[in-house]
Amino acid sequence: MRLKPIPNGTEVELDDEAAAPPHGAPEGKKLKEETDALLERLADLSTALRAERTRALLVVLQARDAGGKDGTIRRVFGAVSPQYLEVRSFAAPTRDELAHDFLWRVHRVVPQLGMVGVFNRSHYEDVLAARVHHLVPKEVWQKRYGHIEAFERLLSDSGITIVKLFLHVSRAEQKKRFLERLQKRRKGWKFQEGDLDDRRLWDEYTHAYRDAIAKTSTDSAPWYVVPADDKPTRDLLVARIVVDALERMDPQFPQLDPKLVQLADTID
Repeated sequence: MRLKPIPNGTEVELDDEAAAPPHGAPEGKKLKEETDALLERLADLSTALRAERTRALLVVLQARDAGGKDGTIRRVFGAVSPQYLEVRSFAAPTRDELAHDFLWRVHRVVPQLGMVGVFNRSHYEDVLAARVHHLVPKEVWQKRYGHIEAFERLLSDSGITIVKLFLHVSRAEQKKRFLERLQKRRKGWKFQEGDLDDRRLWDEYTHAYRDAIAKTSTDSAPWYVVPADDKPTRDLLVARIVVDALERMDPQFPQLDPKLVQLADTID
């Protein structure tokens, strides 16, 4: 089961139905078996990518509050050795970051060659939150789509494969997860009063996500909309997209130096 990348210029449907598992998605034991096999493959491919050290993979995760970014990182990217994984989170920009262009803080933490990088939120907040909350004028955030596309093209030309995932949850599922956070001490620390402010702006965020996806989904940096109401199905879909991207990259372990191979005879 594979999700297709969103063609450039396409306005995607982000209604509640699109957040449900796709028709025909595996369930139960079959779902677990397929996910486990993909995670094992992810571990192997990421190790080869690290050994090769000539390219990198960047996965951009965007979602509404309680959309599942942390859980996806834990359950999917936990298959990658911590030595080969770089996870970066983007909160509200600091005073120092605001003194630079909006991509400055992002470019500084792009994954090194040989690594799998994951952005938990990203430069897209500058055309999402910045737009919805009127943090900058319209003439500023409108230009950023072009800046983002050029930035991602630069990364692609530098050997970084980019995959962008919007984890799409329904309004009802978000409410369920908010209530769970408020009722469980272990999860309550994640909840902030500002999350409710963003929920009241649900439609505004929907329009902002539609525009961002339509304007910046390209062949070299495609967007995928991942139905995320069901967590196990979400994990399977994400794992498949990431594994497919790595398989297209086809990282190879380097050939052993013959001189080193000869050392095998000297080991007593």
